[in-house]
Amino acid sequence: MSPSKPSAHSDIRGAARLAVDATAGLIDLVEALHQRVASAPGATAADGRTRGITGLVYRSVRGVTQLVGGSVDALLGLIEPALRPGGPAPLPSPAREALAAALNGVLGDHLAARHNPLAIAMQWRVDGQALPLDAAALRARLPEARGTLILALHGLCMNDLQWRREGHDHAAALAVGLDGTAVYLHYNSGLAIADNGRLLAAQMAPLLAAWPVPVQRVVLLTHSLGGLVARSALHQGAAAGQTWVAQVDDLVFLGTPHGGAPLERAGHGLDVILDHTPYAAPLARVGRVRSAGITDLRHGHCLARAQPCPLPSPAHTRCWAIAAQLGAFEGPAKGRLLGAMLGDGLVPLASALGQHPDPARALAFLPGHSAVFADTSHMQLLSSPAVAAQLLQWLNAGTGSGTLATSRLTPPPPAPNPSPLP
Repeated sequence: MSPSKPSAHSDIRGAARLAVDATAGLIDLVEALHQRVASAPGATAADGRTRGITGLVYRSVRGVTQLVGGSVDALLGLIEPALRPGGPAPLPSPAREALAAALNGVLGDHLAARHNPLAIAMQWRVDGQALPLDAAALRARLPEARGTLILALHGLCMNDLQWRREGHDHAAALAVGLDGTAVYLHYNSGLAIADNGRLLAAQMAPLLAAWPVPVQRVVLLTHSLGGLVARSALHQGAAAGQTWVAQVDDLVFLGTPHGGAPLERAGHGLDVILDHTPYAAPLARVGRVRSAGITDLRHGHCLARAQPCPLPSPAHTRCWAIAAQLGAFEGPAKGRLLGAMLGDGLVPLASALGQHPDPARALAFLPGHSAVFADTSHMQLLSSPAVAAQLLQWLNAGTGSGTLATSRLTPPPPAPNPSPLP
């Protein structure tokens, strides 16, 4: 199915539907709190619902909310075609794209399950516009296409336009340096990582088959969550015997939480505390308003049923990892240890470098295929000139097997380089 183009009216329709869902959820929360506090015999039920007149009130409010919400959604659905101007839709504004991406990152699985118009459908884009996956149409759209493809996968709560930061775009810069073409994946980052991996695996072959010129090289450039989506797609594609997997020459990770993100684990800890606190347990529902994509980050899971994701296995795929820390490399040992733990502010060094106490989950990057940058945050990885230089140096060389070690040996503890460029 071709994803529909966003419009102001579909945004309003989606927001109205989401507001109804939120209102119904708030009613459930208030009633559950009421149920916890109530102590009169026969006034409460084990399912968190109240009984008697109180229960009737809550059921009535909930029913009216859904009725009104359904009516508003139906009305907007009827008037949307009449209000939409004719001709192609204009380029979506960066502000609208950023807001929709953030909303999808937090509630994307809910939006998709409810078929909300705000849910982002996965597609390849250039300059914010979807690419047709037809050879003739793609040739007309990209008349200067090159045989080297730099496929950029954004992170959580982000979109393809946000690869450009502070006037710099790693994918565009690599396209110039490698004489290639940059193509950007736009996807719902709130879906489970395994689901996005499956969708990406299904998107790869059509793109490569429709490419206007013979494909000579494919580079997957990933940031944060995008790296886990790429690993999931490679594994699922290889398991299904899909031929595109063998066409991926390089896989680049920028601040990817291979071992998980501690902020999500902290959020899970809050859930556990609230669940075991009298009267406050229903409030844990607020803490659980996090998408499947976020909760998968807790331990870096990128397969179904919370399984660890195996290493990308194609023998010719070169894998590279860049990590960052907020502080400097120099200073007291305590400060350096804290810098390693904090990492780039979101992802610790060990996680970004694929290190894990369980050897089965550790990524053994080859010597010279990883680098650590000081005084750099998670988002600054997207605009750092030093990171850009490192990427170009690595990918211009393009020599050696570059594969992840199949022995799954845990790398030694990180020893940050005094200079990001070896």
